[in-house]
Amino acid sequence: MSLQPFKRGLATLALMGLALPALAQTTVSDAWVRASVPHQQSTGAFMTLTANADSKLVGVASPVAKTVQVHEMTMNGDVMGMKEVKSVELPAGKPISLDPNGYHVMLMGLSQQLKEGEKVPLTLTVEDAKGSRETVQVQAEVRALTAGMGGHDHMHMNH
Repeated sequence: MSLQPFKRGLATLALMGLALPALAQTTVSDAWVRASVPHQQSTGAFMTLTANADSKLVGVASPVAKTVQVHEMTMNGDVMGMKEVKSVELPAGKPISLDPNGYHVMLMGLSQQLKEGEKVPLTLTVEDAKGSRETVQVQAEVRALTAGMGGHDHMHMNH
């Protein structure tokens, strides 16, 4: 019995696999939201994103906020500024951190107080280089009001 047809079949399957488009996939780790106090209107969400293909984060939504935007925190001397960005580049295989000192998600017009230990649903929209979009569902843990604030003090200030 010859193995030649079997080998040819395996080679054909392997080539077919190479011809299929790779699905862009983004993984999310360490997703969390800063707790809020009663009647507070906004808070931040933070996480690390890793895409398996060059992509960009183009949107975030959550049922706990009227408006959800991606912002970038900047320091100009000792003045902190924040501005909305339309997207965040996610180079293939490189973890991109959304944290209090750079890019982050702002949840504005909160519908309720977010208490430590709760989970906040987030829907991320990621677009690959070809324009295909995927949505990623995240359950972000609510952490203490003071979580992630250690780096703000004087780290970026010129004295």
